[in-house]
Amino acid sequence: MAKMKTEPTKGEAVKQKDTPPDNAVQGKKSFFTAKKVETVVAVLLGVTTLLSAWASWIGSLHSGIQSINFTKSNNMASQGTSEYNMGMQLYLADYMAWNTMKDYSYELEAAQAANDQAQVDIITKKIENFKKQAISEVLAEGIKWMEDNNQDNPFKMPGMTEKYFESAQGKINLSQELLEEGERDNTKGDSYHLVTVIYSLTLFLLGIVGTFKDMPNRIAVLSIAVVCLIFAFIYMCTIPLPTGFAQMNFFEFNQ
Repeated sequence: MAKMKTEPTKGEAVKQKDTPPDNAVQGKKSFFTAKKVETVVAVLLGVTTLLSAWASWIGSLHSGIQSINFTKSNNMASQGTSEYNMGMQLYLADYMAWNTMKDYSYELEAAQAANDQAQVDIITKKIENFKKQAISEVLAEGIKWMEDNNQDNPFKMPGMTEKYFESAQGKINLSQELLEEGERDNTKGDSYHLVTVIYSLTLFLLGIVGTFKDMPNRIAVLSIAVVCLIFAFIYMCTIPLPTGFAQMNFFEFNQ
């Protein structure tokens, strides 16, 4: 007995009308395919690895320059302290020399008051020899200022005391500048190390993309990795390179 063909209901007819044929579903492909994702991941892995190596190298250069600047700063501070002590000793020696010259001047005035020309000549010659042998250039400059301005003490010259410590102060200022430069290099080096960490996170995310079976999960992880890569690259571009890097002297071979 032949099976009777039943007519589809109204709801089934609408459903069959809205559903595309099987060949149409199979012919419609998604833009993101497994092959494309694998290619993108491979390219990003290579780019991220190179950028991570670059950031690590530049960070190491900053750390090296930081150590050099700190060492120079310490040495310069030691030299400044030594020259400060020398300046203090010279200041005390000149002060004592000036007191001796005042004693000679009192003796000269006494000889002049007594009209003892022979004694006047002796004391005058003694004062001249003492100036040549026992006083520094700073005190000589102060004495000249005193005579030109009708003063009674060369140490009243403006900036007289500071002249004894000019060299020491210059070394101390240079030491402070080197210290600050070293601190800036330390900050830049830390920034590059942070960039390296972000690149490492990017590499991790790219490495686990293939472990997800569902394409939406792969795309989500890949998107996060791309965002991390772009952020790290932009941040890296804002960090200054080491001093002198543009001179390409890092690629010179030792003779």
